[in-house]
Amino acid sequence: MINSPNDIWEHVLEILREKLTQVAINTWFNECSVLSVTDSRLVLCIPSDFKRNIVESRFKVDIMNALRELFSGEFDVSFVGLSEIKEADEKEMTRFGETEVYSFSNFVVGNSNKFAYAAAKAVADEQGKDYANPLFIYGESGLGKTHLLYAIRNQLKKAHPEYYIVLIRGGDFVTELITAIQTGRSLEFKEKYKSADVFLVDDIQVIAGKDRTEEEVFHIFNTLYEAQKQIVLTSDRPPEEMLLLPERLKSRFSSGLLADITVPDYETRMAIIMKKSNQLGLTLSNEVMDFIAKKITANIRQLEGAVKLMKAQSDLMDAEITLSIAQEVLAKMFREKESDLPTPEAIIEETAKYFNFSAQELTGKSRVSPIVNARQIAMYLIKQLTNLSGPEIGKLFNRDNSTVLYSIDQVAEKIPRSKELSITIKDITANLNSN
Repeated sequence: MINSPNDIWEHVLEILREKLTQVAINTWFNECSVLSVTDSRLVLCIPSDFKRNIVESRFKVDIMNALRELFSGEFDVSFVGLSEIKEADEKEMTRFGETEVYSFSNFVVGNSNKFAYAAAKAVADEQGKDYANPLFIYGESGLGKTHLLYAIRNQLKKAHPEYYIVLIRGGDFVTELITAIQTGRSLEFKEKYKSADVFLVDDIQVIAGKDRTEEEVFHIFNTLYEAQKQIVLTSDRPPEEMLLLPERLKSRFSSGLLADITVPDYETRMAIIMKKSNQLGLTLSNEVMDFIAKKITANIRQLEGAVKLMKAQSDLMDAEITLSIAQEVLAKMFREKESDLPTPEAIIEETAKYFNFSAQELTGKSRVSPIVNARQIAMYLIKQLTNLSGPEIGKLFNRDNSTVLYSIDQVAEKIPRSKELSITIKDITANLNSN
């Protein structure tokens, strides 16, 4: 499954290993990192001028062939150094691209998001610096935070092409920092961000608990804020609920305007379906739209994905979408969604890491209270996030089904009463989703 630019690069390397030796891979590609990916171009950052020239001259065709094999389409490949990233950022489209899809006019406003929309629009209109810097937009995944972030970027870029606008995902920021440290390019990394006119970060919550990254964000934030540069951050929770985040960053993230996005109501979901259908040139009956709106209630991205699937089905069959066809399409969509579930081993590993234990300690015999607590949380998460039964979970921990059920019940009972436990569950889940 390909979820990110780094996933794409890992798949490219797998294909290259069929043709090149591991020594060649280690020698020439050990410093490579993906800067951006669009529908037709991959941009690779290689700090060493010598290695960049070698990779471009000897292996560019191999990389393009690997991309063609992955995506069944033509890809161009560009190579830059860290010193060129600023220029590349201005010229290259990001993961979502500068399309009209990510505009304010294509954002469906409802009760669940109208405040966040108004705040983002004020920032894009450059009318919010006095009260909305930083602007911190938070809410569950798939509700439109990223759309607003790109809408801000796209509008500002049209109005001010001279602006240096940095937009990056929190996970990519962490990866880029690690690469800069490993290659001795930390100063160039700092300069890239501290020279921004507008600093936009999606999913900032992933930096929590990563000390070096937190330190860099702290200094970048201070530099830009003091220079009155606009900062916009998105997260799956408000700053106060980031338990691993230092108080000094919580304070700074909360110092401007906080805007939450909640689950859309039925009317907003219907409006989203109608708008997406119109964009795709698809006609859906009220019965079908009602079915989709009632079936998918908590995620705008899934709503839009469902409409796209209906469009594909309609084109393939050269027929209108009936209720029975819509039911079949959504049933298939949810079956495929199940294949994206994290593995129980990944959940155990991530939970252990969160509490600074080993996976062996969680599945072992220890009855020390902190380990028992972490073990129960891991069991609860496996039950919530996978399709495993109680006995199957028990086998992972060498416990019987009654122990598993007791552990799950213990966590479930505590969650409504313990804000800290609720946030811990959310933290571990977010870490799993970002992997």
